[in-house]
Amino acid sequence: MEKVKVEDAVGMVLCHDITEIVPGKYKGRAFAKGHIIQQEDIEKLLDLGKRHIYVWDTQKGYVHENDAALRMTKAAVGDNIVCSEVKEGKIELRAACDGVLKINLEALYAVNEVDEICFATIHGNKRITKGTLLAGTRVIPLAVKEEILQRFESICAAQTEPLIAVKPFCPAKIGIVTTGSEIASGRIADQFYPVLEEKAKEVGASILGQVFPGDEPEAITKAILDFLEQGADMVQVTGGMSVDPDDMTPSAIRACGGEVITYGTPVLPGAMFLLAYVQGKPIVGLPGCVMYSKRTVFDLVVPRLLTGERLQKRDFVLLAHGGQCQNCKVCTYPNCGFGQ
Repeated sequence: MEKVKVEDAVGMVLCHDITEIVPGKYKGRAFAKGHIIQQEDIEKLLDLGKRHIYVWDTQKGYVHENDAALRMTKAAVGDNIVCSEVKEGKIELRAACDGVLKINLEALYAVNEVDEICFATIHGNKRITKGTLLAGTRVIPLAVKEEILQRFESICAAQTEPLIAVKPFCPAKIGIVTTGSEIASGRIADQFYPVLEEKAKEVGASILGQVFPGDEPEAITKAILDFLEQGADMVQVTGGMSVDPDDMTPSAIRACGGEVITYGTPVLPGAMFLLAYVQGKPIVGLPGCVMYSKRTVFDLVVPRLLTGERLQKRDFVLLAHGGQCQNCKVCTYPNCGFGQ
């Protein structure tokens, strides 16, 4: 780039965005890359503290910051993400739909180890809504060497999954099996259903039905299998998840066959959570905290399951870091540290 005095720049083309900052009020683009400097622009540029501008030198081997950002997003971005226009060398990434954000951490860390690269994201594996700001990317200097961008692109190309993507929720029908003789007999009213109904709405799922088999393991097992026969995509079993001798839900789920991934998680609230797969469908045993706590292990796990992701034991182990909810007076989840 060639450095030119502003007063001598009339008719020349800006090779980068020029930012204007009004403290406490505004930060944005005053002049865009490609703008042809006019005589009336001189005073404005001087007010912005610009005594010189840069004219682009088409030296081979360098890529302008705007073009670099475009190439980086093309290499790194997966499905269901909308990219902004380039402003001041930066592109912002937002969710194109509701779903769960997936970040390829290996790729994210690898590209940021490359000098002069900036690719910043929010935490992954969280439920996000359409329009959520997910990430931003740019190069540090005004122009970057071609070899740096090629290294970025090669790292992304070597991955089996994109650096960043959004997995949309699958349309799902959920069966609810509410255990407990006290509820089946009518001694007390069930309070789980309205909570689970509201959570289903958050992920675009529908409730297929709710049954009350009491405490007999055989009846609970039959109720789960009946929902699967009816086409349920997930069965949520409430109650009877503690270690008390009368709590039979875990053994009833095991009796369905299939594979138990975990009974117990390093998440509070939600330690007594159970995940199994029966006939390929997720069966979740829900501890009582899901009924009375604003956010629990349910919110960290069930949205991921409803994108079609199949979780393993290791996924639950990783929840330990950030697995303690702080029970804030005003809940801001998912914009908080819970599960991160």
